[in-house]
Amino acid sequence: MAESIFRSDILLGKVALVTGGGSGICYGITKTLMAHGAEAVIVGRKADRLAAAAEELTRLTGRKCLAAPADVRDPAQVASAVDKAVSELGKLDILVNGAAGNFLAPAATLSPNGFRTVMDIDACGTFNVSRAAFDKAMRDNGGIIINISATLHYGATPLQVHASAAKAAVDSITRSLAAEWAGLGIRVNGIAPGPIDDTEGMSRLAPPGFKEQLTAKIPIKRFGTIDEIANVALFLCSDAASLVHGATIVADGAAWLAMGPGLGT
Repeated sequence: MAESIFRSDILLGKVALVTGGGSGICYGITKTLMAHGAEAVIVGRKADRLAAAAEELTRLTGRKCLAAPADVRDPAQVASAVDKAVSELGKLDILVNGAAGNFLAPAATLSPNGFRTVMDIDACGTFNVSRAAFDKAMRDNGGIIINISATLHYGATPLQVHASAAKAAVDSITRSLAAEWAGLGIRVNGIAPGPIDDTEGMSRLAPPGFKEQLTAKIPIKRFGTIDEIANVALFLCSDAASLVHGATIVADGAAWLAMGPGLGT
């Protein structure tokens, strides 16, 4: 792993649970948290991929990583995943809500079920896991919650009405939970990544030539990296962010500011 600008023991003794941690940005976040001292539980629906990711994360960082297969739409499965973190690792200090669903679809042909599915994974899933973490660990001990959002809803993004609505809900959940739980020692914040290289979403959703066209419009003239988003998460988990509550940090190289409504069109 590349040398970090953060102390390697900044999260020593902490336990993190990361939904969507088996791949992409949330795998990168998990790896970074573990490389800085945390032990982790990763949550996802695909048990085989999750187990392989947990094994690899343990090998790469020398820290313990457990796999907890669960669908964030199911509160009972979520409760079991949180129970696993608390029972096998002793506690839960950090929650990263990163499980998400997305696909391209014109609003005129998007089915109600398709819309509901993305809302259920992103918005309801964020609440379900946050509530389980609160009930089983953080109510009495405090903690840190980070919700992974997006910039889709800052203007208007065609073909993404479902994902835009879901992420707008996630941002609202972040603010509401921060206001309600700050007095209990729980810091709730969000991260809104822009276009990020080497992610499943970008490879699956972007049409040919899209990356080159978009890169030309981004003020920093490049996509972000998974490590850069992971470093934002690490900052939010550190004591350096002790006064940051209810914020969603945009990490996109000023992309949405430059392009405005219709991002990516």
